[in-house]
Amino acid sequence: MNQQSRPSDYPLVRSPRSALLDDEEFARRCGLHPELVRRFWALGLIPAARHVDGTLWFSPTQVPAVARLQRLHASLPLNYAALGLVCDLLDRIRDLETALRVRGRTEPVRRRTTAHRPTATRPERSQRWT
Repeated sequence: MNQQSRPSDYPLVRSPRSALLDDEEFARRCGLHPELVRRFWALGLIPAARHVDGTLWFSPTQVPAVARLQRLHASLPLNYAALGLVCDLLDRIRDLETALRVRGRTEPVRRRTTAHRPTATRPERSQRWT
């Protein structure tokens, strides 16, 4: 390889900025109106980089996240602001389930002993239905 050649000399090498999508292209790939994409960003549902001229640039990896938001919005009677909380909770559940699966592979499951379990004192229920 010639030491004087630069990565910009090769058309297959993309610069970091070209790896990001502007709001119009990102909206087109998501199948949404650009204003809805900007609303998602304003609500904090999807991250974006802001250029010095004020334009928003999105990662192409966020397209599945937007599709997830659209599926949740279609199936749940929630507004877009509430979907952020739902997505956070679903991500937390996924992380906890993953941690449990990993823990299950590395640590044996300990059985609970009934000797230390406190007994609840419940009043006896009547067998008669009222």
